[in-house]
Amino acid sequence: MIDGGELARGSRPVAPPRRVLGLRANWKQFALLLAINAFVGGMVGLERSVLPLLAKDEFGIASKTAAVSFIAAFGLAKALTNLVAGRLSERFGRRRVLIAGWLAGIPVPLLIIFAPSWEWVIGANALLGINQGLAWSMTVNMKIDLAGPKRRGTALGLNEAAGYLSVAAAAFLAGVIAQHQGLRPEPFYLGIAFAAAGLALTVLFVRDTTAFVVIEAGAPTERQSLRRSFGDATWRRPALFGVSQAGFVNNLNDGLAWGVFPLLFASRGLELDQIAVLAASYPLVWGGLQLVTGWASDRLGRRPLVTAGMVIQGGAIAMVAAADGFGLWLVALIGLGAGTAMVYPTLLAAVGDAVSPHARATTLGVYRFWRDAGAMAGALIGGALADLFGFASALYVVALLTAASGIVAARTLTAGRPQEASQ
Repeated sequence: MIDGGELARGSRPVAPPRRVLGLRANWKQFALLLAINAFVGGMVGLERSVLPLLAKDEFGIASKTAAVSFIAAFGLAKALTNLVAGRLSERFGRRRVLIAGWLAGIPVPLLIIFAPSWEWVIGANALLGINQGLAWSMTVNMKIDLAGPKRRGTALGLNEAAGYLSVAAAAFLAGVIAQHQGLRPEPFYLGIAFAAAGLALTVLFVRDTTAFVVIEAGAPTERQSLRRSFGDATWRRPALFGVSQAGFVNNLNDGLAWGVFPLLFASRGLELDQIAVLAASYPLVWGGLQLVTGWASDRLGRRPLVTAGMVIQGGAIAMVAAADGFGLWLVALIGLGAGTAMVYPTLLAAVGDAVSPHARATTLGVYRFWRDAGAMAGALIGGALADLFGFASALYVVALLTAASGIVAARTLTAGRPQEASQ
């Protein structure tokens, strides 16, 4: 058996000595990685109900495009980091890259707390993008490594549920704290605690999982180049193209929900605590339902969930545009969360289905590059369209784009269930 130390310089030996794929056999490390991803999600959740309003109220930024510029910085940094994270993990080991992600995240809440200008907040979000690109990528790859092919969708559903339930909880807590204590600094004290806890758990208890890749593959093989993986996931292979375009549009919607929705709700007279409930409801439903949708994609296949999920997202965004009032917006955001839950872990699992174990981390990095570039596009396009034509027009355009993405996914993704593999 090839040891993880032979595969990734500086990685800890993987325990136990007899390594077996599967959730049950590796439940302790899997549960630890779930907890760590909850802290990763909490870091980004803090900003969802607070930062767009911070731009307007404390820094006097009236332009919606400028107000959501922090999401563009976040999305660009995360997308580029995702692109190289898989390759870095193959060279240095998953655990080391996860630690690097936490080191990038530690300064983020401090920079926002002490920011004298909006440029500091943008810089903090570039660091947050690096944190998310490295840390969240590694929790995804490490759980795929441990779970094996037969339970890949289930493992990713659990991972994304932990992350996005934490996003929801942090968004709600930050909004409530801001309502009673102010937009700064109190909401961001949570970020200091999240980063410290995530780093400590990783350093003290996480073991590298690189050796599990060899178990699944059967033997060490030559790794696929980043250049080849980029071409495969972007245009060369239709199924991977279908996954990448759906991921891009899915996160375009998330960038819209993160940056534009709070501004829309505030313009209609909602209080901060009401905006916090709306900001939390979408990732709460998204996170919770992934416990089911990841499992369902293992049994029903990837294509039905992705296609239906994108169409549901489009309808929910159109409902946000048409509605006017807290109750209807809440229903729309619950629908948006449900559609996103159907898509999010399923796309990750679809990439794992389509490539060999040794190409998986690099190809997942390319997919996550395109997916998180969508967040940057959503913030900029949504903000610009809202400035030019108003909130409703911006949302209707994105709703149509999302439905079209679902049609493309239906035509390009492979049908049927993922291949069964023994563990």
